Amino acid sequence: MDANIYKRNELLAQKVIKGLESRNMSGYYAANKEEALAKALELIPEGSTIGMGGCMSAIEIGLLDVIKGENYNFIDRATAADQRAAMLQAYDSDVFLASANAMTEDGIIVNIDGNSNRVSAIAQGPRKVVFIVGMNKICDDVDGAMKRARNVAAPINAQRFGLDTPCSKTGSCFNCKSPDTICCQFLITRFSRHAGRIHVILVNDNLGF
Repeated sequence: MDANIYKRNELLAQKVIKGLESRNMSGYYAANKEEALAKALELIPEGSTIGMGGCMSAIEIGLLDVIKGENYNFIDRATAADQRAAMLQAYDSDVFLASANAMTEDGIIVNIDGNSNRVSAIAQGPRKVVFIVGMNKICDDVDGAMKRARNVAAPINAQRFGLDTPCSKTGSCFNCKSPDTICCQFLITRFSRHAGRIHVILVNDNLGF
């Protein structure tokens, strides 16, 4: 990463963290993936039951490999015989891992979901939610964050899952009602009523989509 971009991200992260704190959420800055992994493990006590959505950022910093170990109770939806049961179990987890499709400079988190297990767990259920967010996800405002979620994150994820949606073919949102659409539920997290529940690790790197 260019040194000027890196410095700009470092400064911007402090603004985002202040915004999160004003919204009763906790923010942390990680200079790289290694620092992000260390901070995440500080926030996740050994022995925790952990749920996760489709969080590529957690995979990219190496967190998934660690929590699959014997020191944690990871609810692995991908290998579960009953995926619905695994998703329901995640609602009662100690920690839920997620990323953001986009975030604003003043700390608002935007996510779009198809099955909606991810956004519903972010909103309510798990005792703690830990977000891993690359600085590539930061946008000026909610309008910009929604545009990023719909025109960057959604098309890439639709392609990743092999879905038959207009955005997977064109790379931009058609506001479709396709049976395969992953834009079923939109969650804007602007405040946490429960102090100490939502934690956001901002990573000075490009993570996820």
